[in-house]
Amino acid sequence: MPTPEPETIEVTRTRIACDGGAGALGHPRVWLQIDPEVGSVECGYCDRKYVLKEGADHGADH
Repeated sequence: MPTPEPETIEVTRTRIACDGGAGALGHPRVWLQIDPEVGSVECGYCDRKYVLKEGADHGADH
C-alpha cells in the first residue's frame, strides 16, 4: 500500500508555525522559515510542505 503524499499548504508569510493540525494528535508547535529563493519548507515532524504563494509578503510575521 503506497504512503499518501504529505499535505501541501500555501502561505503568505515566510515564517509560519506548524503543530500537525490534529489537535491532541498533532505534534509540538515548531516555527519554520521559508527562504524566498527556495519558496517552500517542510515540517520535520509531519512532512507538511508549506509553499509561499506567488506575490506573498516576504517579511517575517512576528
